[in-house]
Amino acid sequence: MTVPFDDTPQDRRVRVMGEPVDSYPRVPPEAERGAVRRITVAGEEILRRRCREVTGFGTPELSWLVDDMFATNRVAEGAGLAANQVDVDLRLFVWDIVDEWGVRHVGHIANPVLEEVPAERRSLVEESEGCLSVPGPYRVVPRLDHAVVRGYDMNGEPLVIEGRGYFARCLQHETDHLRGHLYLDRLAQRDRKTALREMAASKDEVFARRAALAGKLGK
Repeated sequence: MTVPFDDTPQDRRVRVMGEPVDSYPRVPPEAERGAVRRITVAGEEILRRRCREVTGFGTPELSWLVDDMFATNRVAEGAGLAANQVDVDLRLFVWDIVDEWGVRHVGHIANPVLEEVPAERRSLVEESEGCLSVPGPYRVVPRLDHAVVRGYDMNGEPLVIEGRGYFARCLQHETDHLRGHLYLDRLAQRDRKTALREMAASKDEVFARRAALAGKLGK
């Protein structure tokens, strides 16, 4: 289970799968092993489909997928990546993110379920948010400032991940992906159309930057 922390955590060790570790490499081992896959883009059907449950725990195929997702997330300079963003219809996402307090969080989770937060305890924060499948535009999106996700690791072991602030936003964003939702769906229609126009204008430049970084990293 993840180690809880308050709004100003003193323990700034890296959290790997929710647990603090004394040292961790700049590049996750999974990203070193993995291959880069194409990231799906808004408008593709798989991003609108509710993903299937992971059932093949402990398999080489699932391990390879996690590695590839980490590698893809790295070359895209992302905070998190869901399986349907690499054209795989499974309830799985990875993350590598530093929160507002300087704490780095790294990990993956399968079949995630967000805990319900009672209305009296909900606190929404409006912050800018982007998406690797919506290359280019960012928009202000309200999200809960605290999130707890329950699921499993790649070997089928139960997992509980807690996030606050930016990391909580990431957990909610990636869980949305697995339901077939994008952050665009949380925008007013006019804002959504404007964001899609911006994406069309900027996506080639974003794709070129990702390809260049992949080449630089030998991916």
